[in-house]
Amino acid sequence: MSFWILVLAILAGLLWSSLRGKHTGSRRLPPGPMGLPVIGNLYKLGDLPHRSLHRLSKKYGSIMFMRLGLVPTVVVSSPQAAELFLKTHDDVFASRPNAQAAECLAYGNKGLAFSRYGPYWRNIRKICILELLTNHKVEYFSAMRKEEVSNLVKSLRVAAKAQTVVDLSFMVRSVIEDMTFLMLFGRKDDRFDFKPGLNRRFKTTSKVLDKYLEEIIEEHVRDARETRATKNIDFIQVMLSLMESQNDSLDRENVKAIILDVLLAAIDTSSTVIEWTFSELMRHPRVMNHVQEELQNVVGNRLVDESDFSKLSYLDMVVKETMRLHPVAPLLIPHESTEEIMIDGYLIPKKSRIIINIFAIGRDPNAWSENTEEFYPERFIGTNIDFRGRDFQLIPFGSGRRSCPGMQMGLAVVRLVLAQLLHCFNWELPEGTSPKNLDMSEKFGLAVPRANHLLLIPTSRNAVNE
Repeated sequence: MSFWILVLAILAGLLWSSLRGKHTGSRRLPPGPMGLPVIGNLYKLGDLPHRSLHRLSKKYGSIMFMRLGLVPTVVVSSPQAAELFLKTHDDVFASRPNAQAAECLAYGNKGLAFSRYGPYWRNIRKICILELLTNHKVEYFSAMRKEEVSNLVKSLRVAAKAQTVVDLSFMVRSVIEDMTFLMLFGRKDDRFDFKPGLNRRFKTTSKVLDKYLEEIIEEHVRDARETRATKNIDFIQVMLSLMESQNDSLDRENVKAIILDVLLAAIDTSSTVIEWTFSELMRHPRVMNHVQEELQNVVGNRLVDESDFSKLSYLDMVVKETMRLHPVAPLLIPHESTEEIMIDGYLIPKKSRIIINIFAIGRDPNAWSENTEEFYPERFIGTNIDFRGRDFQLIPFGSGRRSCPGMQMGLAVVRLVLAQLLHCFNWELPEGTSPKNLDMSEKFGLAVPRANHLLLIPTSRNAVNE
């Protein structure tokens, strides 16, 4: 057996050499580190791949070629390079590679996030944008968001009175989870703990999730007469209504796959942005004071309303700066090239995986000056940089055809929770923890949250009328 393993390793090494060697002259691959037989450059990723790839890009450039196993992979690490892949040649790179997890969990890639580019994906995206994620739908759920955040404020008032330490990471995630369930299902739901479910093996997880979602759908079908009277107040009701009108275009598996996309995209991402924002504010009291002064001047002695957002310019800069330094998904979901193409003088083979390292892009000194590691919201003063994907130095939601369609919904949640908690409370670190030694280590996954929960002590800041 060991003999054949050795033979395989030698053959893989020869294949690697031949693939790198045959593309010479005007058809050369981008520069990149040499890999090992079979595993390629997988060993170079480490525990935090976004940081490892950032370090490698400093040596090999903003368009870097690697092999992850035997898969040709191109890592993109600058705004200019990202624009080439996500805008100039977006049609070539709009597809996704096959992923076993998505096959198992998303009903054979029937969701929006991981399905291949083509007529099916275009139809599903159109449905989601026009029926589920419009500005009207975002506004429709504003009262629900306000009520849930108000409940969080009341809970924190109790903790503030007792001067107890709270796990802000857990509390924020819980309230966002409640918001998401209300938006999807029309009610909160504690029958299934979604996050631990994802930690099981794929096949077991898919069965658990499928059973849970089938129960939810069946409840909505049984209550169809009542839900019609309430004009489709949640996502499942909208999707079931579309199933009736779209005939064969949608079925239950489509509905369940889209629901899973929303669950994955909504809960961990929003809570992660909020906890990183609080972490940076605790380390930078000057910025914290500036945000709270703006809130007091704009909002006064009442709870923040979403109509206040347009006047909270400094809060907006704080959120942008957090997403620059701590992008929730520092490596965008991989794209895949549908044909061989030359980009910036380099050959990009067909079926290459394209990894956009927005962590590295957020630290590009050519885009952000030399203080890229500093949390400095004022860098956005006088700029028009926003999240919509047209400014390639800041693309936390991606750009082009595969950009996140739920951006407005996510930003509404993040801004409301942050604004409310910063306006109603002052925050302190537990005794023995100073801002300078606050643990800022990361934990890599679909999202990249803090490795350890953020523990803080709230104190009521002003007599906000609730």
